[in-house]
Amino acid sequence: MTASLSPTAPLTSRLRTPGIVALAAIAVGTALVLRDPHEHGSWGVCPLLVITGLPCPGCGGLRATSDLLHGRLAEAASSNLYAVLTVGIAAIAFASWTAALVRGREWAGQRHLPRASIVWFTGLVAFGLLRLVPGMTELRP
Repeated sequence: MTASLSPTAPLTSRLRTPGIVALAAIAVGTALVLRDPHEHGSWGVCPLLVITGLPCPGCGGLRATSDLLHGRLAEAASSNLYAVLTVGIAAIAFASWTAALVRGREWAGQRHLPRASIVWFTGLVAFGLLRLVPGMTELRP
């Protein structure tokens, strides 16, 4: 919660930012439902994959998100396991953040965001490298 927004502010004011984030997520989800990323080229192509033939850490992320939206967890995990984990963690963080704002409290996770961002990015790079290791091809999209 920002310092300028007091716990006594009206609930609608406290929930403005989470509402905007939720609307953005709904817009992305709607776009993924309307334009199926399983159709080759429907969302463009990964430049790294085109140039090198190797998937980047994000390759398969749109398909994974689309599969999650359709309730297909196994297919989502096979497209991009890191994206599935990221969506799960983001959903938990969003719910926790929103609940804290409803209660008029500061979100406890906020102080961990810089470190969590570094850990997430490091995990993304590690996932990207791990999926290139022979014998770990099941992590490839």
